[in-house]
Amino acid sequence: MAWAVLVVSGMLEAGWALSLKASDGFSRLWPSVTFVVLLAASMGGLAFALRTLPVGTAYAVWVGIGATLTAVIGMIWMGETVSVLKLMSIVLIVAGVVGLNLASGGDR
Repeated sequence: MAWAVLVVSGMLEAGWALSLKASDGFSRLWPSVTFVVLLAASMGGLAFALRTLPVGTAYAVWVGIGATLTAVIGMIWMGETVSVLKLMSIVLIVAGVVGLNLASGGDR
């Protein structure tokens, strides 16, 4: 259960990052409200997952999911540039998260 909550929380991290961009420095009400709600939900999920998962692995997975989704969404829907170096870097983030997960084994 903790892993499922952690994955959803990582996705919510991407949501709050994108909402923060959309808030235009907190000058737009609804994107700002969305940011606060998604941030609280994302942090709450991370806190829940940390009750049973090792902190290093859980935090890296949470950040990795959020960073990867944010970068991909930025490239697909927000007109950010796409390059081989960016795509390779995303692959390295995913590989690092998978590696940490595999290395943690039965850590609790």
